[in-house]
Amino acid sequence: MSDAIESVLHEDRTFPPPPAFQAQARLSSLEEYERLYEQSIQDPETFWDGIAKELPWIEPYQRVLDWSQAPRAQWFTGGKLNASAVCLDQHLESRGDQTAILWEGEPGDVVRLTYRELHAQVCRFANVLRERGIKRGDRVAIYMPMIPELAMAVLACARIGAVHSVVFAGFSAQALADRIDDGGCTAVITADGGWRRGKVLPLKPAVDEALVGREGVHTVLVARRTENEIDWIEGRDVWLGEALQAASAECAPEPMDAEDLLFLLYTSGSTGKPKGIMHTTGGYMVGTYLTTRYVFDLRDDDVYWCTADVGWITGHSYIVYGPLANGARVVMYEGAPNAPHPGRFWELCEKHGVTVFYTAPTAIRAFMKWGDEHVERYDLSKLRLLGTVGEPINPEAWIWYHRTIGGERCPIVDTWWQTETGGIMLTPLPGVTTTKPGSCTRPFFGVDAAVLSESGTELEANQGGLLAIRRPWPSMLRGIWGDEQRFRETYWSQWPGIYFPGDGARRDADGYFWIMGRVDDVINVSGHRLSTMEVESALVSHESVVEAAVVGRPDDLTGQAIVAFVTPAAGAQAGDALAAELAGHVATEIGKLARPAEIRFTDALPKTRSGKIMRRLLRDIAAGVEIVGDTSTIEDYSVLAKLRGYDD
Repeated sequence: MSDAIESVLHEDRTFPPPPAFQAQARLSSLEEYERLYEQSIQDPETFWDGIAKELPWIEPYQRVLDWSQAPRAQWFTGGKLNASAVCLDQHLESRGDQTAILWEGEPGDVVRLTYRELHAQVCRFANVLRERGIKRGDRVAIYMPMIPELAMAVLACARIGAVHSVVFAGFSAQALADRIDDGGCTAVITADGGWRRGKVLPLKPAVDEALVGREGVHTVLVARRTENEIDWIEGRDVWLGEALQAASAECAPEPMDAEDLLFLLYTSGSTGKPKGIMHTTGGYMVGTYLTTRYVFDLRDDDVYWCTADVGWITGHSYIVYGPLANGARVVMYEGAPNAPHPGRFWELCEKHGVTVFYTAPTAIRAFMKWGDEHVERYDLSKLRLLGTVGEPINPEAWIWYHRTIGGERCPIVDTWWQTETGGIMLTPLPGVTTTKPGSCTRPFFGVDAAVLSESGTELEANQGGLLAIRRPWPSMLRGIWGDEQRFRETYWSQWPGIYFPGDGARRDADGYFWIMGRVDDVINVSGHRLSTMEVESALVSHESVVEAAVVGRPDDLTGQAIVAFVTPAAGAQAGDALAAELAGHVATEIGKLARPAEIRFTDALPKTRSGKIMRRLLRDIAAGVEIVGDTSTIEDYSVLAKLRGYDD
């Protein structure tokens, strides 16, 4: 049996860059992209040296790349810089009075911070950390709502050389405790609470619970946000606002070696404890700086909004470090996309004049479900570029995004990358790339991507296989905290010296990449390996379906049978008739082999708080077995309970 993954999705629509956009783009010709890409692959040290020198180094580096200890790369060795200074200090003279962060809370309160104001607050914050005994190399857990102090906390840690470990504020006390323990954190930065869907989400109580018996944490800094009642431990707990007022607004940035650890960020594995992904200072800053500039085609007058939470890598790279390194105007929003109404995101786009908008396919499918009327009442004419991130986007959602949000005038950058890669890896460049709905198109500069068989052979066009990255890149992970063996086994054991991200993919005749989902999610039906993403795309192309997740369950006859969990569109009548219609639709779209054996209707799918569908949980439900593995990242446990009801 072939180890290739069979590709059954066919998408022929193409969308060239709009001429008006292309005329003003940073990169505007395919020839220019191909010249730079060729240099970045054939002579990466010269290419990355030219980019890195655009950043304000405190001491110059002696060597661009040392790959002699693969898979542990060394980038820009000997150089010293500070991530906080890259984001703030270098802009004070040229754009000190320009807005750096434009923040809106869910209740509608607004804060605008210029680069000069943000710099002063970050310096105060850094001094508060130092006064509490936090020093270079210490790990600091950050457990905060999406308020300006979250960005300040990240940058303040970076300023003094402390390692930040941001834990998404929706996680449980136990999940927080696990990450504090694993990272050996000595301080926690939090808030009394945050606003979410019109209610206060208390945070300080979860911190108190997480710290029971953890004497190694000597400081808890607490921002005031929601004024909910909280317990207080004298000597350990400190009101952040009061401490900032008393602190100096001057704090010299700590000179950090390029390979010094900048942050830990935990990502859940399919089983076992979460992995503490390690990112260092120099390569990460170079990578996020360049990807932000070119992928989002940033201009001085842009108003840029990435809707992610800073608790995820997207928020680290494309709310804080990348955009601020480029001197951007960054929008931050505290609340949910449907509170107090389903048009909240578009209301904010109109209100703040957003020009670049970056969100997740899960959110896009939710917008589709809620109805176009929530979009049509707002003026989105200032939008000029759209992006997607988080998982493959099905073509129908791409087309809706293009037409309804982008007015058919905005290029879409469909980006593929991971917590582990640090920055965007596969992406259109908006002034260059003719896009195809559902494809992340071509590699970014310096990314040597390929589709390989399990044995390491490069596959022909349109053969599904394993996505591979064959060369090191600056923003790559440097390890898993405290677990070198897991780092090597998880990412580097499939082929010698080649990074395996765990995704299936195919590359079409034009050299475009199509991500086919996690290899763990491939279904083996009668000896044929099928991508779940492609079957899901076929289902979602039916007008009665808003969202779908496909998994395999054991089957005595075929090895595995396809089970589809489907969220019906408003007005669609869920039942046997629709299930039969959808099964027939899949058979017509991509072949009888992919016809689901069972379709289950559900109002919602189990997702992580970053919006990714948790298919491994659905596999357990479909198979009727007990759910195993890490469930700390699930957003709504009630969804899981309802789905389990099928087996009762």
